[in-house]
Amino acid sequence: MNGNVVTVDNYIAGKFIPPSTGNYLDVADPSDFHTIGKVAVSNYGDVNDAVSAAEGAFPSWSSKTIKARAAIMMKFHALVRDNAKELAELIVKENGKNITEALADVAKGNETVEYACSLPQLTQGRSLQVSGGVTCVDRRDPLGVVASIVPFNFPFMVPMWTVPIALVMGNTVILKPSEKVPLTMHRVAALFEEAGFPPGVFNMVQGTRESVEAIIDHPSVKAVTFVGSSPVAKIVSNRCRALDKRCTALGGAKNHLIALPDCEVEGAASDICVSFAGCAGQRCMAASVLMTIGKQEALVNAIVENAKKIEAGNGPGKLGPVIDQASYNKIISYIDDSEKSGAKILLDGRPWKKESGYWIGPTIILHSSPSDKTMKEEVFGPVLSVYEATSWEEAIGIENGNPFGNAASIYTTNGGNADWFLSKFRASMLGVNIGIPVPREPFSFGGLYGTKSKYGDMDITGDGAMEFFTNRIKVTSKWPLVMQQNGQKRSHAEMESKDSANFAGQM
Repeated sequence: MNGNVVTVDNYIAGKFIPPSTGNYLDVADPSDFHTIGKVAVSNYGDVNDAVSAAEGAFPSWSSKTIKARAAIMMKFHALVRDNAKELAELIVKENGKNITEALADVAKGNETVEYACSLPQLTQGRSLQVSGGVTCVDRRDPLGVVASIVPFNFPFMVPMWTVPIALVMGNTVILKPSEKVPLTMHRVAALFEEAGFPPGVFNMVQGTRESVEAIIDHPSVKAVTFVGSSPVAKIVSNRCRALDKRCTALGGAKNHLIALPDCEVEGAASDICVSFAGCAGQRCMAASVLMTIGKQEALVNAIVENAKKIEAGNGPGKLGPVIDQASYNKIISYIDDSEKSGAKILLDGRPWKKESGYWIGPTIILHSSPSDKTMKEEVFGPVLSVYEATSWEEAIGIENGNPFGNAASIYTTNGGNADWFLSKFRASMLGVNIGIPVPREPFSFGGLYGTKSKYGDMDITGDGAMEFFTNRIKVTSKWPLVMQQNGQKRSHAEMESKDSANFAGQM
């Protein structure tokens, strides 16, 4: 610590270690620009040290029973619960969320920790006698050293999507937090140590592009998870593919909500407002486009009125800043472009600009063309595009035509209508009357294959992560002599009818 400025070093083999480069970046509070920390800028040597520590810890850690590993994770779960307020306050400082959202960040992350504690009851292998005297069993073995590269928008929750499950399954882990929000996981590293995780089991390398590339390229890192923008997700996935390395890389989103005339207006308006403006719109499950079937003035007006009531700040129910200048400029450019293209600004968040802090208020734009730039591209801010579709078919065509595939939702009071849209959406996480349809454990999280929302293999969290962080090992066994009868030994071949599909012992 230097006054109120936290120095965030790498965490390797149970110790905080300065980077070999000697370089640090400032970490700023997005609410007012003041420096709250300095984060290490690491290089390949630092990554190699972390990998060596993880490799050294792997034999002992993986040889523990899964129940023993889960028992340590249970202690960590209790420590997170006991320190939730402190962790949430760190999230508010470095990310800008309001305190309610920050506490939810911690609670949702700890929910995944809780799921990881249940893995001893979920990961049993299978056993089946598949032929005369032949039994097949399978089991899950850990991969070894694995890595998770995480974004700025959920400083605790997204790391917890992967790290606890990877650890309980027997892997050792290297985490690369976002250099924009390193303080929360810096504190969490101490909680891992307090819980009893041995040195080298959990490691953390800070930095920017160089440390990310070093993690991906290191031959001892067996698998990589990444959450971030689509262009970078594609690069990470391709780089891992070139090395024959397991990877899941989750990218951006353009999530569409469709409201039918029969929707419950008050509930839908409240839910849609939270979906697009909550967390300053900086989440891959946020609503981005609302399509009404025909003109629905009551619904749109209700959303605008709800959004007008939102105030700037970090207190409960308020809207915090976006993360940095680049994000601020990008979001403002989309609003400006929409206005120049002839769209109607129903609610303008640009006047929220202050001398300090990256403040943008809730913004609602009524478009006359689905081809507008803001209707098609990811904005990642508190901006909702509204479009009046003439038919169900037009609305579903617009949703299907977007290159992303994260989430989509339908608002209606008719189950048959909902089923029609659910069968036709082109996204992997769907909602009915819910604007943030995030699956919760044991269900896994991930975008649709073949879209800009997902590259690589499998999902993260839940059973998807259990699969991702293990190899399935199959063992087929035969014990040829099973009994003696009248002093004579008899084999399975003599006792069982012939199995033409059994390759063992026959040609």
